[in-house]
Amino acid sequence: MSLPFRLLLGLAVAGLLLLLGLPLASVVTRVPPAELLSRMTEPALLEALRLSLVTSAAATGLVVLLGLPVAYLLASRVFPGKRLLEVLIELPMVLPPTVAGLALLLAFGRNGLAGRSLALVGLSIPFSTLAVVLAQAFIAAPFFISAARAGLSEVDPRYLDAAATLRASPAHTLLRVMLPLALPSMLAGAAMSWARALGEFGATITFAGNLPGVTQTMPLAVYVALQRDVDAAVAMSVVLLALAAGILLSVRLAPSWLGPIYRARAGRR
Repeated sequence: MSLPFRLLLGLAVAGLLLLLGLPLASVVTRVPPAELLSRMTEPALLEALRLSLVTSAAATGLVVLLGLPVAYLLASRVFPGKRLLEVLIELPMVLPPTVAGLALLLAFGRNGLAGRSLALVGLSIPFSTLAVVLAQAFIAAPFFISAARAGLSEVDPRYLDAAATLRASPAHTLLRVMLPLALPSMLAGAAMSWARALGEFGATITFAGNLPGVTQTMPLAVYVALQRDVDAAVAMSVVLLALAAGILLSVRLAPSWLGPIYRARAGRR
């Protein structure tokens, strides 16, 4: 590797570290540690954190429940309209969050496509905690489905052939062969979905509003606090940064200790 090329690589790495690291370091060092700890016990922060954890966990559960069959279908079958389905699943990743929130509002609002039917049974979704869960699930679903599909697609065909030879049903093959082998990818996808749901802002505020104790999650609480108390906003941001960093670290470490365990278990079946 020539010296000019090494210098170019070094400059690129330094520039990227500066671009990504400097803003994060500015947040972490903005408030003294003692004051930061005292801020983290404020009722508004704790209430927003509780709501964020509950709704993001519910959204992740919903994504896994609905997304796993879809990921299996995409990984194991070829069918008409598959490309269109892939685009539909990936669209929330590139769609502006406010547009996603507006789309949810037009679908589930009182005069929406599904809202009229829901109103007949007395169910109103917008500006409720359920709306937060749906907004988070809408935005987070592609992250799990993409990871789960990749993991299922990478299962060694020899295991699938062995299962077919033993006349295992598709459901049995999925549950006893494919899922154990793809578990690291599943967990990584679920963790990334949870992280994305935890940080969701635009679709939530558009579809669910910003009601303290009902729909005001941590990102929304940061936005409100930023207008009146910067230090409180910083404390909330540090909590979200810590959670996000912990999730990403667990995603990076999970394959190293989960992969060999489940491959060994699947190999013994």
